[in-house]
Amino acid sequence: MEIYSLTDTAILQRIGEKLKRLRLRQNITQADLAADAQVSLSSVKKIENGQIGSFDNLIRILRLLGKLDTLQPLVEEEEMSPNEYYEFVNSTKSKLRKRAASTKKTNNDTEVSAW
Repeated sequence: MEIYSLTDTAILQRIGEKLKRLRLRQNITQADLAADAQVSLSSVKKIENGQIGSFDNLIRILRLLGKLDTLQPLVEEEEMSPNEYYEFVNSTKSKLRKRAASTKKTNNDTEVSAW
């Protein structure tokens, strides 16, 4: 099924169900998961029921269940296309100094010699 055809509520419920199955497959109680993830037991129950109110809690639970890599595409740096790379290189080249600043000092103050 195409994810874009699902409602937000349906997506959240499926995520919750999947997390519950993962937890049970790993033989972890809700209380143990909550303690290890440092979230409340009610948060774990809500997430498993599809009521994901805190992204922080979801990340902690995904990390403990070994499924944090499902978020990998969201945190990876995108590769530049050859055209983007060319433009980036050329934009930095134009900002490079081409010569040193003049060290010639103008002496506006005329020194009066004691001689």
